[in-house]
Amino acid sequence: PVVLRRHDGVIVDTISKGVIDPDAVAGPASFVRVMLAALIAAARAVSCPVVVDPKGRDYGIYRGATLVTPNRRELEEATGLPTATDDEVLLAAQHVIDGCGVEGVVVTRGAQGMSVLRGGEGGHLRLPAAAREIFDVSGAGDTVVAMIAATLAADVDFVSAVKLANVAASIVVGKLGTATASRSELLQTLHASELMAAEAKVSDVEASVEQAARWRQKGLTIGFTNGCFDLLHPGHVSLLTQARAACDRLIVGLNSDASTRRLKGEGRPIQPEAARAAVLASLASVDLVVIFGEDTPLELIEALTPDVLVKGADYARDEVVGADLVERHGGKLILVELAPGHSTSDTIGRMSGGRMSG
Repeated sequence: PVVLRRHDGVIVDTISKGVIDPDAVAGPASFVRVMLAALIAAARAVSCPVVVDPKGRDYGIYRGATLVTPNRRELEEATGLPTATDDEVLLAAQHVIDGCGVEGVVVTRGAQGMSVLRGGEGGHLRLPAAAREIFDVSGAGDTVVAMIAATLAADVDFVSAVKLANVAASIVVGKLGTATASRSELLQTLHASELMAAEAKVSDVEASVEQAARWRQKGLTIGFTNGCFDLLHPGHVSLLTQARAACDRLIVGLNSDASTRRLKGEGRPIQPEAARAAVLASLASVDLVVIFGEDTPLELIEALTPDVLVKGADYARDEVVGADLVERHGGKLILVELAPGHSTSDTIGRMSGGRMSG
């Protein structure tokens, strides 16, 4: 404790990576277990947060830690529980909290972002991946650990610490090789986000369902439309304006980069999902933007159960994904007229001299 009083935080890392033999943690009286217990107890005695990048299957050796930060695969291996969905990740994280005596779990999930669970009344949080383009994931987990530890040590609140870690990870995966996120890069990224004014209107599925429920409690009708919205043009604006006129609040489902590529082919999208979401969120006709990774928005529609489903009149009723579902819930489908002469594919084709189609 005397030494730790001169420090603001503790990071535990590299267990079972060759620095310490995996067999050294076996048994209740093992050297590693006793050493870690003493370190964690001493740190917590002086209110020093302990953030752990866990390895191995026995997270009990981290008992008393502030946070453990496994990736999805590591969490699955440690608990023996599935971690494919949001709910499964949260159940596995709760298993760690209950069984291993840590205060919280931050699960890094690659392209699916991060899931966060805290014990007691701390609640949970889901952060979508912030990276615009991924070049190399090396060191991303270490970045998350370092940023959370540094911000908690600086008395930053827990939620802000995790959000900053998510931003830092988005910066390093955009670089080749193991890399760092500098203070200026963090500030630039955060400032750009503020300038685009999109954060408040770009949401994940869970948060959008909660927001829709709040709107319904106020007696507001919820509308939904979807698309790739790669290069926003007057046809898109007309569709969104008409959609918003048919409801009190309009939620737009936006195809992720991966799903756009599957639907439109290589070379698409032209704009990454973060940029497309920001442009949509800047429109007065759009109240919420939700990025989804599936080829169709059916799962998103099932979660939101909108009162109004809006598509262009170029669709027949039986071609609109989710129409039956919405109508079964008492909602309605509206097919709106499209502004003629506008198409993202045609625009891209003209820009590339007619060489692109789709």
